[in-house]
Amino acid sequence: MAVHQILRAQPKEILIFETMNSELKEKIEIALNGMRPFLQADGGDVELVELTADMELKLRLVGNCSSCSMSTMTMKAGIESGIRNALPEILKVTAVE
Repeated sequence: MAVHQILRAQPKEILIFETMNSELKEKIEIALNGMRPFLQADGGDVELVELTADMELKLRLVGNCSSCSMSTMTMKAGIESGIRNALPEILKVTAVE
């Protein structure tokens, strides 16, 4: 099977995440690492899940953050704001379960 056939067989989002520019992925992790101490202080954390072709970054809140009543505010006002300031090419940040 040719490489282009294998690539076409994979969902677009998975392919984008697996072949994400390593420099961009590193920048995302650096931005998240700057926020992690605040999340970890409350027993939570954040995971990078996916970057779509539409430059939507999907993140998962874990630990205490996953069930906290303030998780929506944490994602929008804290994490999304920080990511978009550091990486303006990211157009949307979404929390996934």
